[in-house]
Amino acid sequence: MNAPRSEFLKVLTERGYIHQTSDFDGIDTAALEGRLTTYVGYDCTGPSLHVGHLLSIMMLHWLQKTGAGKPITLMGGGTTRVGDPSGKDESRKLLTVEQIEDNKTSIKGVFSRFIAFGEGKTDAVMVDNAEWLTKLNYIEFLRDVGRHFSVNRMLSFDSVKLRLEREHELSFLEFNYMILQAYDFVELHKRYGTILQMGGSDQWGNIVNGIDLGRRQGTAQLYALTCPLLTTASGAKMGKTASGAVWLNADMLSPYDYWQFWRNTEDADVVRFLKLFTTLPLDEVDRLGALQGAEINEAKKALATEATALLHGREAAELAAETARKTFEQGALAETLPTVEIASGQLEEGLGVLAAFGPDYAKLVPSMSEARRQVKSGGLKVNDQTVTDDRGVLKLSDLTAEGVIKLSFGKKKHVLLRAV
Repeated sequence: MNAPRSEFLKVLTERGYIHQTSDFDGIDTAALEGRLTTYVGYDCTGPSLHVGHLLSIMMLHWLQKTGAGKPITLMGGGTTRVGDPSGKDESRKLLTVEQIEDNKTSIKGVFSRFIAFGEGKTDAVMVDNAEWLTKLNYIEFLRDVGRHFSVNRMLSFDSVKLRLEREHELSFLEFNYMILQAYDFVELHKRYGTILQMGGSDQWGNIVNGIDLGRRQGTAQLYALTCPLLTTASGAKMGKTASGAVWLNADMLSPYDYWQFWRNTEDADVVRFLKLFTTLPLDEVDRLGALQGAEINEAKKALATEATALLHGREAAELAAETARKTFEQGALAETLPTVEIASGQLEEGLGVLAAFGPDYAKLVPSMSEARRQVKSGGLKVNDQTVTDDRGVLKLSDLTAEGVIKLSFGKKKHVLLRAV
């Protein structure tokens, strides 16, 4: 691989975004000439994207910032109705059209934090593949597109092969997903001049299918670029915690909890995550990465604040950092901790401690069974006192002078229950 000439590929190379490319020099030339119209697809399977989606969003950010081309965020209003089998052992739950539309609306706001939308040459565009997929004539689609796909080759792709090797069912509906994704690439080229698709490394086969379909249908040269699927230094999947996924929507995960997620980064991951998830200059990243011993916590705080500022804004990030400082360094009860309101009547009757920590209230643990397990290991606290009885109840007498009950999961996750 030659040294990159374009600023875009220099940034992606130096910061560690690139896993694989179909034609590094071809992508580099298009970026150098400012004509690298690029898309990433996002299915609408939930009301929020999560940290696992951030790598591709950051790549779109750098595409725009370096002037390499136009970013396109493709919403999967059509493909979500089918379901991507990649990385799954069972079929995704089929959603209604209304659920998909609600999810799409909820997801949209995140992108504008990282890329600017508009009418300019490098301004981003948001598109929904339902625009063309829902209008397809099945017989014509089979004749014009389906004939270019070899079932033998499709069976060799990981998204299909791994499911079959584990003897898990793969529906015909899901089997069509890669054909639809390939068609998206060609359609986006026709409509917007898109020549590059980016995504996670698990999407390589699907993207290459699109390049091959474009070649067979006479389009200009199309390209693929994938980023690595991240795991932490300890081998855990990036973005998964004991209490569930790390969501990007503030109504599903508060800016404070998002800040705490990055603050809890393992020492060995700090430099890598500073490069990938912040826009700090690399010389500053090197300076922070050189910190040793307890000073590495300063690098973790910088990572947390910069990553949170990108998503939630600088004010929210600095407030989260200050809340953490008051809570942990001063030992004070910071009123800016995430707060859940609860009717006083529930505390008069008594609220089960497991329920208080669970998904209906504090959402510190994903289930009652997990809360019970954490009680046994001493992981839960009420007003800084370790919970020892999983049948205990919270009452009005547990309210502090500030009118709240502080619930803690481990050392760094806290929620206040406020009686109203």
